[in-house]
Amino acid sequence: MLCICKMKENLVNKAREILDNYLVARGHRKTPERYNILEACYSLKGHFSLEDLGSLLEKRNFRVSRATLYNTMRLFVELRILTRHNLLDGTKYEVCDDRDDHVHQVCTVCGKVTEIYVPQITQAVHDAELKGFRKNGFTLYIYGVCGHCQAKFSKRILVDEEEKSKKPNKNEHR
Repeated sequence: MLCICKMKENLVNKAREILDNYLVARGHRKTPERYNILEACYSLKGHFSLEDLGSLLEKRNFRVSRATLYNTMRLFVELRILTRHNLLDGTKYEVCDDRDDHVHQVCTVCGKVTEIYVPQITQAVHDAELKGFRKNGFTLYIYGVCGHCQAKFSKRILVDEEEKSKKPNKNEHR
């Protein structure tokens, strides 16, 4: 656990440094809003929505306008501090770690998103020769039905079949 916390701390420090350098280079102010939003983003796990982020900030008694939140998130995506995903249940964000390559499984029934590592896909994208384009990384979405939803469907089919077998058939003669 200590190792994970140290890694996360390093990522937050790296993100802070990126933000500091950008703000200084552009002559912008280092506002507490930006840094509180940054800290909140890195304390959330996995994919999160603006509503999740806003709720966390409120719990921390840090009020920020919706406009500030949107603008700051746009800046963080531009600086590659965050990645923005347009998923089935809306726009979600996740913090950028040291991996620039992501493969996501997206359940089209419940909307659950899981990250998976597929070295063959990563290698194929890295080997791809693109014309006039420098790749920084990639995100791939694989859509389908998760195991939990598959199990629910299977169970529902079994229950339906049992109920059909219990009902008398109207076509049978008595």
